[in-house]
Amino acid sequence: MRDLAFIAFLLGLFGMGLRRPFLLVLVYVYIDIVSPQRLTYYLLNAVPISLIAVALAVGGWAIADDKRDTRVAPRQGLIVLLLLYCWATTIAADFPVEALEKWDWVWKALAFAAFLPLTLRTRLRIEALLLFMILSAASIIIVGGIKTIASGGGGYGQLNLMVDNNSGLYEGSTISAVAVAIVPLIFWFMTHGTIFKPDWRVKTFCLALVFACLLIPIGTSTRTGLLCIALLALLSLRVVKRKGLYIGALAVLGLIAVPFLPSSFTNRMNTIQTYQADESAATRLAVWKWTIDYAKSHPFGGGFEAYRGNHIRYDLKTVDGSAPAAGPKVEVDKARAYHSAYFEMLGEQGYFGLALWLAINLIGIIRMEILRRRYRDPEGPYPWAGPLAAALQSGHIVYLLGAAFIAIAFQPFIYMLIGAQIGLDTYLGRKRSEESFRPMRRATAPLPA
Repeated sequence: MRDLAFIAFLLGLFGMGLRRPFLLVLVYVYIDIVSPQRLTYYLLNAVPISLIAVALAVGGWAIADDKRDTRVAPRQGLIVLLLLYCWATTIAADFPVEALEKWDWVWKALAFAAFLPLTLRTRLRIEALLLFMILSAASIIIVGGIKTIASGGGGYGQLNLMVDNNSGLYEGSTISAVAVAIVPLIFWFMTHGTIFKPDWRVKTFCLALVFACLLIPIGTSTRTGLLCIALLALLSLRVVKRKGLYIGALAVLGLIAVPFLPSSFTNRMNTIQTYQADESAATRLAVWKWTIDYAKSHPFGGGFEAYRGNHIRYDLKTVDGSAPAAGPKVEVDKARAYHSAYFEMLGEQGYFGLALWLAINLIGIIRMEILRRRYRDPEGPYPWAGPLAAALQSGHIVYLLGAAFIAIAFQPFIYMLIGAQIGLDTYLGRKRSEESFRPMRRATAPLPA
């Protein structure tokens, strides 16, 4: 049923004026986010639908799409450079077989991120892309929200989001970060959307979806999600007019919500204060220390999956943070994942790869701030552009916070968000150039009397 609705929605967008080559781009967005092949037993699992979709999208754009006003942004060049650098580190990876498995999907995420802005030539296309990203993620988020209301979630790593597969957007911490990151974009559609006019039905759905997004960190019992919600509340201060009322409302809502929170969530959140006694937090700190030492001897990284070579020792203390009389409990482990995009980049791609990745992300935040200020006038020619830049920026900042605790440096969803940022930037830049262009007229001598 969901796939039939997806096809019907595509046909509706075609009727609104989206060219068929761009619809292939949206097909790939849906496939890459939702991964429908995970929902079937055999047929789609036996077909490389992601590779087929991206090939059709790029081929359709190259053959049939209008490219007269296409622009290439510097960040696209940085993404291509990161792609080539990852290819080089994969060739010399510490674990070549495992590295190729990760490279198989990373290169498609990076290549599509560099290609995507070339197709975003109109506001309709930018909006359609973001709408598809939100609705694709919503197909997972809504299921998680309903299960959270029905059962309270079930605890960390226990909430089944349609499939029993703890990877991609189906992983609890990842979907929590993404769910919170798209909240500003959902609010943007409530005010400035054109594909679906923001009437009472659209606003009701959007508010319900925001509620589901905030339920995901509760259902998955992820500390990362709670931190992302706190950051989003802080970022929202810059757009609300009555800040005192906003802060008071948040405090009241928080007090009202506490009694309804499941014990699995509150117990998990309490470990933030007692991280020294929490095995998950202790292993992360040990792996991060190992990665820093590893980068000193491997400045160009060890390629994908380099964490498999780690051997760590860490101490567990009591709940109050003090060591027991016999001394702290010493644990030994190996091949522990990074649990941080920053250390993932440092360990796998070295200092240069980390610098490239940070540049791609930080430039996006800076460019969105420039656009937010340039187009913040609601009476200007593009009253929708400033709020959209602010929403993209807020979502990106939330992602960067979540990335500090999850190894999502190459998560395809965020690269689509970056592609949307670049598309918005180049679109507005082209519009400014057209407005400032004045054709020169050749002076003519006056006619004789």
